[in-house]
Formats: sequence, C-alpha cells, structure tokens
Amino acid sequence: MPREDTSFPYVRQRRVLALGTTLAVGVLIGYFTLTPVNMPQGMPVSDKFWHVVAFAALTFPAALIYRRACRWVAPLALLYGVVIELIQPHVGRSGELADVYADAFGALLGLALGMIFNEYLIRPAARRRLARDT
Repeated sequence: MPREDTSFPYVRQRRVLALGTTLAVGVLIGYFTLTPVNMPQGMPVSDKFWHVVAFAALTFPAALIYRRACRWVAPLALLYGVVIELIQPHVGRSGELADVYADAFGALLGLALGMIFNEYLIRPAARRRLARDT
C-alpha cells in the first residue's frame, strides 16, 4: 500500500473531503443527465457547455484537495461520461459522442484548474501555516 503524503497536515480529512465532494457531484451529474428534461428552445448556451462545467466540477475537488486521487478519478470520470451516454437512450434522452468529448474536456479542465490552484494557493498557504505553527 502506498504511503500517504504526510508533509501536510490533515491527510485523512483532505482525502475524505475531496472524495466525498467528488462523489456528491457525481451523483448530481447522474441525476441531471439520466432524468428526462425539456430544454427550452433558444437557450443562450449549448448543453455541451454544461457537460464541460459538470465534469470540471467532478474532478476539481480531487485535484485541488487530494492530488493523489487524480490517478484514478480522471479515468473514472471519463468512463462515467461514456457510461452516461450509453444509458441515456434508455431513459428518454439522446446519447451523443460530442457529449463524451465535452465531458472529457471538462474533466481535464477541472484537473488542470485544481492542480494549478493547489500548487499556487493551497500548498503555499499550508507551508506558511506550518512554518508559523512550528
């Protein structure tokens, strides 16, 4: 079993928060993508935009709070997007390959943003706090 990164405090709490948030977002994505919906005509943005936003929100917490999880959160997010599109025709929705691409782009965007915020905001703040507390 790989060792935890103990250089920063509260490893277990960060892991639970990141994975719990990711799971909650995943449940919301499942609900909103697998229930029938009547989209009003003339929406100002495409549904692809919402796919990008949803899957960025799915991967962002893991990348921001607990980067080690990105190794398996990213592939599972991509797989989740594919599975959703395969299920949608069976629940009165249409599955589209373009949605899978939007999901993949969103997942990668969430990972990138989370890692950037982690590297330049979270980690420096944690280092300052550790230095102050010692």
